[in-house]
Amino acid sequence: MFTSTHWFWLLPFTVGLLLLALYNVFQKQHTILYNFPLLGYFRYFFESISPELRQYFLESDLDGKPFSRRQRSIVYQRAKDVRQTVAFGMQEDPNKPGYEWVSHSIFPLKVKHNLRVTIGNNLCKQHYSASILNIGAMSYGALSKTAIASLNEGAKIGGFAHNTGEGGISEYHLQGGDLIWQIGTGYFGCRDAFGKFSPPLFKAVAAQEKVKMIELKLSQGAKPGHGGILPAGKNTVEIAAIRNVTPLTTVYSPPAHSSFANPVDMIRFVGFLRTLSGYKPVGFKLCIGNKQEFVKICEAITLTGIIPDFITVDGAEGGTGAAPLEFTDSIGMPLYDAVAFVTQTLHLFGLQQSVKVIASGKIITAFDVMKVLALGASACYSARGMMFSLGCIQALKCDSGHCPAGIATQEKSLYQGLKVTDKKVRVANYHRHTLNAIAEMMEACGFEYISSIKPEKFFRKIDPLTTKSFKQIYFDRVDEILKERWFKTEMLN
Repeated sequence: MFTSTHWFWLLPFTVGLLLLALYNVFQKQHTILYNFPLLGYFRYFFESISPELRQYFLESDLDGKPFSRRQRSIVYQRAKDVRQTVAFGMQEDPNKPGYEWVSHSIFPLKVKHNLRVTIGNNLCKQHYSASILNIGAMSYGALSKTAIASLNEGAKIGGFAHNTGEGGISEYHLQGGDLIWQIGTGYFGCRDAFGKFSPPLFKAVAAQEKVKMIELKLSQGAKPGHGGILPAGKNTVEIAAIRNVTPLTTVYSPPAHSSFANPVDMIRFVGFLRTLSGYKPVGFKLCIGNKQEFVKICEAITLTGIIPDFITVDGAEGGTGAAPLEFTDSIGMPLYDAVAFVTQTLHLFGLQQSVKVIASGKIITAFDVMKVLALGASACYSARGMMFSLGCIQALKCDSGHCPAGIATQEKSLYQGLKVTDKKVRVANYHRHTLNAIAEMMEACGFEYISSIKPEKFFRKIDPLTTKSFKQIYFDRVDEILKERWFKTEMLN
């Protein structure tokens, strides 16, 4: 039967496989393909789809990284306004080290305050009433135009703020939502022809009514101390115009600012930005590394009398579209340690009433929000949570430009499938349901006000026989640097 002409169609296929095998026998770049000229391709194929295999076939509800299926699901459910309950009991192991919980009250109370916080001290003339949950920093360029527009319109619906990221303010940011304009080391949107900070350009943009606050970015948790690169291929005419750079050229964001090089000059620059903006709230964002440097910043605040309106603390677990593995995994202080250290330091310097703390880093659920509030934060950002509300599937392809959900991409064939009319509502839904969950948890725990949320009510399993409160873990042990500073202050007094 093999002499039948019906089998001739196999001949080109067989010859093609033979030629491919011969090629691999003579090539020197890939050992696997040299040793297994045809079967070796299966290895590369399965490696290319391994994230999808893990996510859809192998992961349990609690296994996924950076976010588990359970975390992603609660965002999807809230965004789609569908059932958010779970059945049959907890999946977490309450005896496992690291398990966390908050103590409830048998006498629940009604929350007596809306979940908002006023940002702006007595040096500020345009105070801003912010939600305790806002959209974290994500630039246009890293995200698509439809994603940015959806986030901003969702912020408008829900009455919360949208951080622009350091890529400047695009027309997609100006869909009615309140903006927190982030200024990075590249000064995109307020830079001159040489890449230096331009006061006139900054003043013009900051004057826009929808720009409610200014955030000076010193570092971010996912890659602290590391600059960025905008490849020439992504630097389109539109993006170049937004960032005030030459189109179709590679643009670098340096690791450090060119406008200052020490804590005193940095604080003076914050004061300069406040003046140029018409006295809107101005603060800075950083990932804590060297604790002594933050103490020096607080000393500079005391010395100059220029008090920032807020400080954004980004944990090492924060996300980014692209970063070196070593920076993502091994540099920077985790969020809880950082927030506790910053709030203790501000208290030591008598700044806790004047400077609000905004926490950022892997915040998804109401419990996540309440934990950072217990440690001293006044509000928080969620970036990846908001991306999930847009439909992000955690494909881990943000740095490839081929995001299948149309979020982290500039490919029109992908982002045009993300419909703003639908996604803006999902963003607002996620925010609304999460705030409702925060209020319900506060009531169950007997917290009438945001200020009632205290660290002694939150607990973590240290080992099978030891449990400690957040107060014991983060506040009862006095940091040596703070102890030394406190001792010097007492001696001077």
